[in-house]
Amino acid sequence: MLNKENIICISSIDWDFIWQGHQEIMSALAKNGNRVLFIENTGVRSPGIKDIYRLKKRFGDYFKGIKGIRKEMDGLYVYSPIVLPFPYSRVARQINKFILLSVISRWMKVMNFSNPIVWTFLPTGITLDVINGIDKKLVIYHCVDNFAGSSASAKKVKATEEKLLNISDTVFVTSKALYEHCIKHNDRVAIFPSGVNTGDFEKIRAADTPPPRELDGIKKPIIGYVGGIHKWVDQELVKFSAVNRPGYSFVFVGPLQTDISLLAGIGNIHFLGNKKHDELPNLIKSFSVATIPYLVTEYTKNVYPMKLNEYLAMGKAVVSTDLPEVNIFNEKYRDTVVIGKDSREFTEGIDRAIKNDNREAAERRVKISGENSWKNRIEQMSCVIEKAIEEKMAHNEASWKENLLRTAGRRVMRLAAALAVIYILIFYTPAVWFLAEPLKLTDAPHKADAIVVFAGGVGESGEAGQGYLERVEQAVELYKAGYAKNIIFSSGYMYIFKEPLVMKALAVSLGVPAEAIILEDKARNTYQNVGFSERIMKDKGWNEILLVSSPYHMRRVSMVFKKIGSGIKVSYIPVLQSSFYRHRTSNFYAGGNWKQVNYKQIEGILREYSAIIYYWWKGYI
Repeated sequence: MLNKENIICISSIDWDFIWQGHQEIMSALAKNGNRVLFIENTGVRSPGIKDIYRLKKRFGDYFKGIKGIRKEMDGLYVYSPIVLPFPYSRVARQINKFILLSVISRWMKVMNFSNPIVWTFLPTGITLDVINGIDKKLVIYHCVDNFAGSSASAKKVKATEEKLLNISDTVFVTSKALYEHCIKHNDRVAIFPSGVNTGDFEKIRAADTPPPRELDGIKKPIIGYVGGIHKWVDQELVKFSAVNRPGYSFVFVGPLQTDISLLAGIGNIHFLGNKKHDELPNLIKSFSVATIPYLVTEYTKNVYPMKLNEYLAMGKAVVSTDLPEVNIFNEKYRDTVVIGKDSREFTEGIDRAIKNDNREAAERRVKISGENSWKNRIEQMSCVIEKAIEEKMAHNEASWKENLLRTAGRRVMRLAAALAVIYILIFYTPAVWFLAEPLKLTDAPHKADAIVVFAGGVGESGEAGQGYLERVEQAVELYKAGYAKNIIFSSGYMYIFKEPLVMKALAVSLGVPAEAIILEDKARNTYQNVGFSERIMKDKGWNEILLVSSPYHMRRVSMVFKKIGSGIKVSYIPVLQSSFYRHRTSNFYAGGNWKQVNYKQIEGILREYSAIIYYWWKGYI
C-alpha cells in the first residue's frame, strides 16, 4: 500500500455523508502513513430547497476548523470550503478558484505538504482549477458515478469531465459501464469496484451481540436495505413486495433523500433513518435477506453498489434488481445474488432466498466478500499508482533535455517576438511622438516687448553647433513680421566662439540691426536661461515676451517661468520645423521608408523627460 505520500482528495461527497469508498480509501491511506487533505464536495449542480440542511451543516463544519480545515484523524485533514454554489458560472468559478487555492496553498506551505498526488472523485471546473493551480506528482480521476446522468442540471459537467480524463495520469472506475465511458478519453483506465472493510463486519458477525434496539417490535423475517433512500430506489417495486408479503418486515436504514409518500401508511415498511457506519454491521446481522431495489436506468447501469459486499460480509442472502454490474458480479461468483427483473420476480426472489438460506451458503458469501475487501482493493490501486509514478518519472528523466530545450526555445521565441513588437511599436509607429506630445507648447505670436531665444548648446542632438540656426531664423522671422523690436539671445555655451556671438552675427546677416540684439552669455542651463533673461527684462522694464526654443523644450521652460518668472507674460513660439525632430505626420505607410523615429530623437525626448524629473528634484520647478 502507498506510504509517505501527500494526497489531496477532491471528494464528490462530504466526510460525514453515508460512508463510502471516498472515506474508506482515504482513511486507510492515512492509517498507512500517508497524509491526506480531504476536500468536501463543492457540487455538480446548484443547490435547491432540499439542500438547506446540507448548506447549514457546511457552515457549521467550516467554523469547526481554521479557514475550514480540521483534523479528523492522524494524517487526515478535512477541508469544508464555503464557495459560491454555481458550478457552471464563469464568474463564480473564478471567485471559487481564488478562495480554494488561497486556502490550500497556505495550508500546504504551513504543513510542508509538497508534490501531492491529486486524487479526485469530482470532475468539475473547480477541480481542474485546483489541479492546474498546484504542483503535483500525479493526477488520478476516480470515476464512481455517471455525473452527467445524475440530474438535468449536472449535464454541463460533461465538458470538464472530458478535460479531466485527458489530463489524468491514471483513471479508476467502479463499473464496466464507467470503463467504457472513460476509455474513450484515456487509455489508462482500471476497474476497481467498491469493497468492504471485512474486519469491521467480521467482529460483529462472530460476536454474540444483541439485536439493535431500533428493531424492537419489528417482526421477522426482516427484508433489509442499507443506504440513501434516493430517487433511484424503485418504490413501486418495494410497495408491491410489501403489500404482497404482509408477513415480511421491510426495513430501510439510511437518510431520506427523496419523497417517499408512495410508501407511507404501509404497515410492514419501516424507515430507521441515517445510522453511523459502525452501527451498520449489527443491523445487517439482523436481516433475513438484504436487498438492492434500484430502478434500472442509464444512471444505475453505471452503479456497483457498495452495499453488496457489506451484505455478503455478514453472510446475508442478497436480492437485487437487474443491474448490469450485479449481473457481472454473478457471472464471476456463480449466481451469488438473486436477480428479480420485475416486481413479481423480485418478490419471489426474496421467498427463495429465505427458503434456501443455510450455513454453507452464508460461509461462501463471507469468503467472496473477503476477495473484495477494501484492503485488497487499495493494495491493487497502490500498485497501479506506484507504476504510474515510476513511468512518469522515467518519462521525465528520458525527456528532460528535450523538454528543457523546447521550453527554452519557446521562451526565446516569445522574447524575440516581444522584442520585435516593441521595436516596431517604437520605430515604425507614431507611438513615441504621442508620448512626446505633452512636452510641446505652442501659442499664436502677438505683439511683445522682446523675442527671447534660448540656444541649444549641445541641446537635443548632443553635438555642438546644432539647433541654434533654426532658432535664430525663427526669431528673425518674428522680428521682421513686427512682433517685437528687440531680441535676446541667451546661452553660456562656448564652442570656439561664444554661442550668443555666433547667433548675433547670423541674425545681423539676415537683416536684424545689431542695436536691436541683446546678448546673455552666462546661462549654463534652462534654469539660468530664465533667471538671467528675467533680469535683463526687468532692467529694460519689459513684461511680455515671445519665447523661441526647440518644440519639445517648451514644457520645461514654462515650468521654470512659473516658478521664478515674477509675473512676466510669456508666449511660447517653438521652431515649427525642427530638423532634429523632423518626422512624417501624414501618409504613414507611404514611401519606401516606414521608419517614424530614430535613436537620436528617442534619446533627445528621454533626456527632456529626465531633465524635468531632475528639475523637480532640485526644486527648480
